[in-house]
Amino acid sequence: MEGAVKAVIQSGGKGTRLRPYTMVLPKPLMPVGTKPVLEMLLKWLRRNGIREAYVTTGYLGHLIRTVCGNGSQWDLRITYTQEAEPLGTVGALSLLRGKLDDTFLMLNGDVLTDLNLNAFVAAHRRHGGPLTIATTRRTVQIDFGILEERDGSVVTFREKPLLTHLVSTGIYCMEPSILDHIPTGVPFGFDDLMHCMLGHGLPVRSFQHDGLWLDIGRVEDFQKAQGLAWDEEVPAYECAPLAFAADLVA
Repeated sequence: MEGAVKAVIQSGGKGTRLRPYTMVLPKPLMPVGTKPVLEMLLKWLRRNGIREAYVTTGYLGHLIRTVCGNGSQWDLRITYTQEAEPLGTVGALSLLRGKLDDTFLMLNGDVLTDLNLNAFVAAHRRHGGPLTIATTRRTVQIDFGILEERDGSVVTFREKPLLTHLVSTGIYCMEPSILDHIPTGVPFGFDDLMHCMLGHGLPVRSFQHDGLWLDIGRVEDFQKAQGLAWDEEVPAYECAPLAFAADLVA
């Protein structure tokens, strides 16, 4: 394993799903218990062996920089980017060309999880592709009666069914070659990146996580997080730093 893994934390969004609260605070500073979610996320990364993080900011970015500073209080080195205009969910990576020169993590700044980062990075490197998505299963209830029809006649009907899907956790392991597919200075979402990669036949891997995962940007998950008994931090796998992750998974 060459070098340490860096993390890019996407924190530039407006958090519209949590308004009116996010009209005052950026979403990554929303409190879970007594701590901002971004602080919990940074501490979790550090306990998992991360020493260098880039935090991409836009909306109310000055508040994030004030709260987190240079990261020295958590034995981290934090560097910030600032978007003059929103660049989408992966567009801000274009601001980091030349700085991401090895395998790196990209994650949303509003997630709480006990994902085993050592195993995640090791699996990504073992497969050798440019992108691995951490996934989990979520069950959602459709608010409508769902029917199927044939030639105008109803053949099946389900009232507000529960549907289970494999979803992205907003946590990704990437290689620097990903930056070749991201334009500079224009909005570019993760969906755009996926369409681009799949359209060119580039491999995209998934890594399924069956443990804790909460998207604090969703009202339901934000409320659920408040009801959990956090032991100061999100759990971490501290058995080894990421620099030796490949030795952990055969």
